[in-house]
Amino acid sequence: MTHPVAMVVASAPGKCILFGEHAVVYGEPAVAVAIDQRVTISIKTHQKPGATWKLEGVPFIAEKHPHLEGLRKRLWHLSEQTPSLDIAINSKLPSAAGLGSSAALSVAFSAALRAARGRRVDEKGWCEGFSSELKTDPYNEPRRGHEAGFIRNGGRRLLGKDAIDEDECAILAHAIEAEVQKGRASPIDSSTVSHGGCTLLSDDFEKGLDWRYSRQLSTPEGKRNWEVHDVPVPQDDVWLVIGNTGKYSPTGKMVERVASMLAAEPERMNEIITIGSIARRGADALKKGNMEAVGICMTENHLLLRGLGVSSPELENLVKAAANYSLGVKLTGSGGGGCMIALTREPKQTAEAIELAGGRSIVTSLGTSGVRIDDDENVPFWTPGVADS
Repeated sequence: MTHPVAMVVASAPGKCILFGEHAVVYGEPAVAVAIDQRVTISIKTHQKPGATWKLEGVPFIAEKHPHLEGLRKRLWHLSEQTPSLDIAINSKLPSAAGLGSSAALSVAFSAALRAARGRRVDEKGWCEGFSSELKTDPYNEPRRGHEAGFIRNGGRRLLGKDAIDEDECAILAHAIEAEVQKGRASPIDSSTVSHGGCTLLSDDFEKGLDWRYSRQLSTPEGKRNWEVHDVPVPQDDVWLVIGNTGKYSPTGKMVERVASMLAAEPERMNEIITIGSIARRGADALKKGNMEAVGICMTENHLLLRGLGVSSPELENLVKAAANYSLGVKLTGSGGGGCMIALTREPKQTAEAIELAGGRSIVTSLGTSGVRIDDDENVPFWTPGVADS
């Protein structure tokens, strides 16, 4: 079968965690903001159907790209009726640096695939898809012969931009992160980069904030539950300056390190709980527009993360360099390398201080827009109703 050439381009922002990394894995609250730097992914059809996909011009190898492969299994068919894809990625985010690059990739790719295949709806709502409100399960790979996300037959089809849902992109990305990280992953990255703005995760409903949805995950330490909230970002002349150490920071390894420490020293869970209380104070300060208090909470959070052993000499060097020009400084993400952040009213001076200390600086506003479809042509990529039940 010959397929017309079609294309979808989707993008999603990175993120910085302001408060609560590591503690969020154990149900404590955490706050993250979307940043200006984005991951853009484009998918184009080529004439060979089925599984002959390409990534950056070379054959796609599933084992090397578990995030993309997990989403392909949940959102695409591999058959003679569906076209294969050429995938291209343009990322403005350094990988393994605590800036949510893998979540941004997963969110953007899920949006691109959904826009390319479309979504069927009827008078009852979605006929296919994943969200917090549906019974479909994104956390387990679909069984052979079963359509992932299937709800019922029928309905009309939404195409391109109209088929995208931020909740679906977020829940799929969280499922893939959990799969790749051996069952340990909070939805802080996936929710923030999908919705944009500022997100708070907590083990309970937080008063005074807009609640979005719940997330649950079975982890090696037990079942975790998070409530996802929207935090208003104040209009203030403040910036985040990100300092990249250039040192690789493997999230899964750092999460496992903290898990092992807590298993050996359970009394140190008090430090995790304290990080959670700081996150609540920080979110309240954000809501009130008290950026000086936000900065104080960031610095307090960093001291606790340092105590947990997830900082590094490289991170401490950049934190010290930026402190004199900032309201607050801390590592961001899993630690062990990667990035630190500084909340500042003097972004130029802060960035220069980080550069002079040997880091690479990125200046960003707080709380940019989330996932979006930047272009779509000739969607859907296969004829509705064919290989689609």
